Amino acid sequence: MSAVPSRLRIAVVASDATARSRLAELVARSGHEVVELTAAPDAILTDDAIDDAMPAPAVAIGFVEGDFAGRLAPAATAQQIDAALRAVTAGLTVRGPSPHNRNFGPLVEEGWPVLTPREIEVLAALSDGLSNKAAARRLGISPHTVKFHIESLFKKLGAASRAEAVAKGLKRQIIEI
Repeated sequence: MSAVPSRLRIAVVASDATARSRLAELVARSGHEVVELTAAPDAILTDDAIDDAMPAPAVAIGFVEGDFAGRLAPAATAQQIDAALRAVTAGLTVRGPSPHNRNFGPLVEEGWPVLTPREIEVLAALSDGLSNKAAARRLGISPHTVKFHIESLFKKLGAASRAEAVAKGLKRQIIEI
């Protein structure tokens, strides 16, 4: 893969002239050149859905529908936009906050709940067939704490038993045997 140039050629596609001016200003502040969509841009910055085939990877600002190489929050700074444009130009994917998970609550990745490192250790102990007491000795915690983590695992994984929790952990590649 070739190196990303210090100054990128960025096409700005926006829902209206005011938004286009604001985004073009952010691109210019990032040190890049604003070009037309037809001028073979290195990347595209948009706040709107792009219907046609894109001539370059695009970064969407805001919660825009569509498949983009990059997504940033509506309040993204020039520095964040610069980093995202450089990343997508280098072939990387950029993901900002999701519109569906902007509040505090359970963290979920790709539809699966995120387990804490300790929960993963407890799940691994379960996969080794250890009792709560044996898992507690291995991990240097109390049996009560192991029980607490197992209850949390059951809830997060949607499991009704130790065996089902282990099976789901294996299926989701959280643990290995």
